[in-house]
Amino acid sequence: MPSRRGTTDPNLKYLELLSEKFPTTQSVFTEIINLEAILNLPKGTEHFVSDIHGEYEAFEHILNNCSGVIRERVQETFRLELTTDEQADLCTLIYYPEEKLRRLRRAGTATDEWYAITLMRLVRLARRLSGGYTRSKVRKAMPVEYAYIIDELLHISPDEREQRLAYHQRIIDTIIDTGSADDFIVSLSALIKRLAVDHMHVVGDIFDRGPHADRILDRLMAYHSIDVQWGNHDIVWMGAAAGSPVCLAAVIRNNVRYEALQILESAYGISLRELQSFAERTYCTDAGDGADGTSGTRDGMTPMEKAISVIMFKLEGQTIMRHPNWQMDDRLLLDKLDLSRGVAHVGDRDYELTTTDFPTLDPADPYALSSEESEVMDDLMYAVRASDHLRRHIDFLYEHGSAYLVCNDNLLFHACVPMNEDGTFCPVNHQGHMLAGREYYDYADRLARRAWHNHDQVSLDWMWYLWCGRYSPLSGRLVKTFERTYFVDKSTWEEPRDPYYSLTDDPEACRRVLGEFGLDPERGHIINGHTPVHASRGESPVRAGGHLVVIDGGFCQAYHAKTGIAGYTLIADPQGMRIKAHRPFGTIRDVLDLNTDIMSDDDRFEVTTQPITVGDTDTGAEIRSQVADLRALLDAYRTGELPERSV
Repeated sequence: MPSRRGTTDPNLKYLELLSEKFPTTQSVFTEIINLEAILNLPKGTEHFVSDIHGEYEAFEHILNNCSGVIRERVQETFRLELTTDEQADLCTLIYYPEEKLRRLRRAGTATDEWYAITLMRLVRLARRLSGGYTRSKVRKAMPVEYAYIIDELLHISPDEREQRLAYHQRIIDTIIDTGSADDFIVSLSALIKRLAVDHMHVVGDIFDRGPHADRILDRLMAYHSIDVQWGNHDIVWMGAAAGSPVCLAAVIRNNVRYEALQILESAYGISLRELQSFAERTYCTDAGDGADGTSGTRDGMTPMEKAISVIMFKLEGQTIMRHPNWQMDDRLLLDKLDLSRGVAHVGDRDYELTTTDFPTLDPADPYALSSEESEVMDDLMYAVRASDHLRRHIDFLYEHGSAYLVCNDNLLFHACVPMNEDGTFCPVNHQGHMLAGREYYDYADRLARRAWHNHDQVSLDWMWYLWCGRYSPLSGRLVKTFERTYFVDKSTWEEPRDPYYSLTDDPEACRRVLGEFGLDPERGHIINGHTPVHASRGESPVRAGGHLVVIDGGFCQAYHAKTGIAGYTLIADPQGMRIKAHRPFGTIRDVLDLNTDIMSDDDRFEVTTQPITVGDTDTGAEIRSQVADLRALLDAYRTGELPERSV
């Protein structure tokens, strides 16, 4: 086979490599035609979610109904044929086909006639959704065992409509006759959900509060196309898994407080038995002497919560003292306790404590772990390292995640870009480097990855800083966990937020952030999670003239009473962008029993003058680059600069 292996022209070397995949002029222009056609397809629907916080059932339902997209497509397809109840019944079947089919069989409703009608309806819906994709992509999305049959059912041309319908009906009849109808319905339902959303963005905080982040991650790992922007609750788990004791102490304390210990013990096999035993023999139960010397239940903490809190604050103090450049000495509060008087002396004031139950605190060295505390943490760190299930989940977060993402004119990050009051980007000193804006985010991403691979002290400490540090871009506030745990005076609990949160109500500040990350300041959007939107107070998730969208998912049930809703998700489709405000979700059983759904209010805040195509997206830019390379290869073949290869 002729070659030009001696060439030193890098462009020609690249074309030689490309010619291995496209060896003839015919193969080249066939691919060019294919790619040019793809550019004119409608862009895929993107689904943005955030702050899932372990609420598996609500998240599972959001995935299954695609934030209401399935219900919308059913209404569009069958609005003149099916009643509202019949549409709801079809939606429930698509959301939970196996569970719904079991109920229908028990009720005697799943007759051959029902199967025939239902299968044809599902085929019609799948056909409608497949119109936005190439046949090749649709085939790849199909279950392998039924790919040929589904492909036949989805495609019909006007000139053969009657013949094709008879052919399709015969296929459906055979599926029913052979007892394959249930499997086929499950497969079609999976395909419909796959086609309804092309890609999902998770803008942080999968972990904590709710009990089933592990099940959510199992689900995400099986999702067809996804990226994750790390939230502060994700990064602290990542830090714990990477080997940071202070991050692990924070993880355990979070789950003790939210009574979600099953994720540690049952899901990840991290036994808390030694911690529990140590806590019960060391700390008071339902007690804590107040300043007046009387015994009472003033702190409201269990012995386990007391034990892990003290361990955490000691480890935090050690971490802060290793990094004076962080300027967090005001967070060193254990050495300010005067237990004989029941106060913390901070500055020139005394603050009354909720408890004086600190039996392991050494006044001479308040941030040193006792020997028993060290043994407890060593055992817990060993259990974390031994958890294969946790390692797989953290691997997934690193492989599919990042500190931020720039995609299709959108800038995605969980919390904030630290800013000064004057709107400039706040420089932060890390290891002698003054970092701000995008450079700061890039540094955060690099050091987080270094923690996972190298486990060095600096990068492990950095994971804790990202969790709750003064200028952490993943936190965005001055965290007052110590005061909230031990100080009676609630005025000390206030956690000042980064100026970013008030400044970005102004479109000009948003444009400055977008420009910093290389986006068009006029067309771009910032998409955040992290801060619940209080709809009951009149807050809007769409701010700064549409430049900023806050989509804290509000999945956490503890927030529903405060926010007035169950949070937001965002959808970007060929018609523009719309925010979905969700009402609280009941249970999956309610969906199956009553055909209930998460009801959503739709606000399309950005409408395009003409449908957005693949050519308008980042994928389109990549395709045009590929086409340019293929045209160069075609020219090389035609001019004889490269010979065509034998096929």
